[in-house]
Amino acid sequence: MTRVPDAAAAPGGRATSAPLMGRDEEPTVFELSVPGRAACSFPSTGLPEWSAEELVPAEHLAEAPLALAEVSERDLVGHVTRLSHRQYSVDLGAYPLGSCTMKYNPKLCDESAALPGLRDVHPAAPAALTQGWLELLVSLEEWLCEVTGMHSATLQPPAGAAGELTGLLLMRAWHDDQLASGAATTPRTKVIIPDSAHGTNPASVTLGGYETVTVPSDDRGCVDVAALREALDDEVAGIMLTNPNTLGLFEEDIAEIAAAVHEVGGLLYYDGANLNAILGVVRPGDMGFDIVHMNLHKTFAVPHGGGGPGAGPVAVSERLARFLPGPRPVRTPTGAYDWETPADSIGRVHGWHGNALALARAYSYILANGGDGLRRVADLAVLNANWIRHRLRGTYDVPFDRPNMHECVLATTTLKKERGLTALDVAKRLLEEGFHAPTTYFPLIVPEALMIEPTETESLQTLEALCDALERIAAESGEEAHEAPRTAPVRRLDEARAARQVIPTYDARPAEQ
Repeated sequence: MTRVPDAAAAPGGRATSAPLMGRDEEPTVFELSVPGRAACSFPSTGLPEWSAEELVPAEHLAEAPLALAEVSERDLVGHVTRLSHRQYSVDLGAYPLGSCTMKYNPKLCDESAALPGLRDVHPAAPAALTQGWLELLVSLEEWLCEVTGMHSATLQPPAGAAGELTGLLLMRAWHDDQLASGAATTPRTKVIIPDSAHGTNPASVTLGGYETVTVPSDDRGCVDVAALREALDDEVAGIMLTNPNTLGLFEEDIAEIAAAVHEVGGLLYYDGANLNAILGVVRPGDMGFDIVHMNLHKTFAVPHGGGGPGAGPVAVSERLARFLPGPRPVRTPTGAYDWETPADSIGRVHGWHGNALALARAYSYILANGGDGLRRVADLAVLNANWIRHRLRGTYDVPFDRPNMHECVLATTTLKKERGLTALDVAKRLLEEGFHAPTTYFPLIVPEALMIEPTETESLQTLEALCDALERIAAESGEEAHEAPRTAPVRRLDEARAARQVIPTYDARPAEQ
């Protein structure tokens, strides 16, 4: 990205050198800016013109116009398109990020969500005019409860982390009610998290007002049940658990874990990030979980790149249903649909009802696959991940070399010792081979970790090509790989220096300031 030469390149000015459009150094949109140009125009409303001062109190008006670029539609479309060609995406090739489930999503789901009857409805429209939307939402809640083995659900949380926080607030509401009713006498202050937990779990626990207690993994990569029992007492509100866990391993002692937590009055929270591994095979509710959050933007065909939009519904057991966020879409006795707020609701967790079009995508994905199709998703995800583990065993370290679920965790510990080849080197070098890098250095309990999740959508030919590339990289020296990526639009950065010496490419303040 070129730097703006001087303040003249700010909106209202002009860069001192011509933009290098179409070359390696793509200009910023501000370098393309020319006063008076616009990418859109609006028809006259026929209404009287009002000045800003007449519409907005003076104290709320900005002192100067916003520093926005002024570009033509042609220049803007070209700029965005050129930038998009520099990016990797799930539509271009394999995206084996472990734990994040960055998979190809059927275009059918995009088309369904783009139907005018869904797309053009305002979220504030009354229930009488949105019966189709409400039927979709009610059906989706029911299907998600069937998949997870839970009683009721909320679709409001707009992302996975929002789902985590919602689940913890429901946990808090339950325990507060127990205290208020006299069913419990000790406040609950702690939530247990395994050391292989997702990185957002501790943050969510803190936001929920609890203290985090970490329990270690055993030598098989699962929760150390003995250590868990030592951590359990009457101050424990619950446990946040991912199953399969972030090592891609199924928690085989889940029934014992559930019984131990329930015995001290705690609740089990299921982080649904890895739900795609068990669809149609086993349900969290049957394992003993009380609260389940799902990442529809991972498991059910909602685009996950670029930070969203996401969807993080939360399902609960019957005893927690009265605390769910409201209002909820419900089916009335007459067969119509309406909104209803549960008796002891924790209130809203989103301005409207979640990211509705993301929910529509998930609805169409479930409808298209059916129960047998969702089971096939889990089967293929697990098969693909185990195939990669077998193929790369011996080339890379396999910290827990036993049947895994939807993802496998490898490591470059030996390669680093012998050749200086680190997990970061492998990830950067893989970009030159035409693949997105896997997740690196996570889970934190595995040194030099490479977490690979092929998902159910990749073919055997793609898996072979990925493993071929990883084997070629493993045969190279650390010095050679340390220069990668050499063919990407941006070479490897000195990340520590970049963090210490940030140089912004554009000062958004008006030039006169």
